[in-house]
Amino acid sequence: MNWTDYFAKDYSGPPFELFGPGHLAFIAFFILFNLSFIYLRRIKDETFRRNFRYGMAIATLVIESVWHIWKLAIGEWTMQEMLPFHLCSMFVFVNVAMLITRNQTLYEFSYLLGIAGALQAVLTPNAGAYGLPHVRAVQTILAHGLLLSEPIYLTVVEGFRPTWASFPRVLIGANLYMVAVYGLNLLIGSNFMYVMHKPETASLMDVLGPWPWYLLAVEGIGLVMMLILYLPFIIIDWRKKRQLQPA
Repeated sequence: MNWTDYFAKDYSGPPFELFGPGHLAFIAFFILFNLSFIYLRRIKDETFRRNFRYGMAIATLVIESVWHIWKLAIGEWTMQEMLPFHLCSMFVFVNVAMLITRNQTLYEFSYLLGIAGALQAVLTPNAGAYGLPHVRAVQTILAHGLLLSEPIYLTVVEGFRPTWASFPRVLIGANLYMVAVYGLNLLIGSNFMYVMHKPETASLMDVLGPWPWYLLAVEGIGLVMMLILYLPFIIIDWRKKRQLQPA
């Protein structure tokens, strides 16, 4: 195949192979990338840490821009699809602001809410007919892999953590955002966050009942995922409490 085929709208190569060699290679890369944070936490130089955060922020924006440029180039960019109001698209900008400002509230949203969505997209990328190394497949995995890694970086390297008080903030904020997105969908005829109807392609929502009940099921799953993500801190706090207790 010619290298230009990997940017083509009508891709003639094989479709994306879930857990194929290319997919597994990307997963392995991000596992190693996140494990490297254990070493990076030893580096106390603030300039290095700032540059590393800014580097991830720039990479996130560049990868997101590639998607928009490609969609424009093939004539498929529409505001009903490409405005950044799907959860992961929104977290591109949340995470960039988080990395630059080191804001605790943005971190709580990214850690408790963003990781779950990004992890699903890394494990089951929605690349469709575009197999690796087509630009769409590469962009999909890299974008979501960074969204997954960025709050983990702040947790492992810079000592950020959520608390129980984070839960109501994140849950209320997420629901207010969903209501706002629902209004936008009514206004422009979009389906951001799939609050109007289920995705056209097969997804987990297919087994969660009809509209609007699948939205409640998704919220329940989201809460369970948040609790799982908070579990390490429950264990840490429990161990600290035991150490403080008199023998």
